[in-house]
Amino acid sequence: MTVSTQIRLLRQQKGYSQENMADMLGLSTTAYGDIERGKTDLTLSRLQQIATALGTTTTQLLSGELVSEPELYPAEVVHQVETLKAEQERKDREIENLQREVAYWKRKAEEMALVEVVRNLTTPTERNRIGF
Repeated sequence: MTVSTQIRLLRQQKGYSQENMADMLGLSTTAYGDIERGKTDLTLSRLQQIATALGTTTTQLLSGELVSEPELYPAEVVHQVETLKAEQERKDREIENLQREVAYWKRKAEEMALVEVVRNLTTPTERNRIGF
């Protein structure tokens, strides 16, 4: 199996489009398509970039041996997803705490407003002076 065929098959297994790969590699879609069609001679550095994007090694690409069960999500991506989930959970808890605090202060403001309304509605009673 040629390197270009190997690249195409791995890209398809990962669910990437040619546009996705071109973006990851900083190439035009046409230039990337030429790589998969075998019209472009690859440099070792470009092959390394492709291997990294596909979650494999240059050795595997050059050997022509497809990994029987490709890793669906590279460990790096899984770690990033887990980190983002943990951050989202932390922010959700923070939002809940802030909502509770807002509800508390809203109740306090309503109580204070009610006290003020009652004060204004009641007629003040006259005080008897005790005469000092």
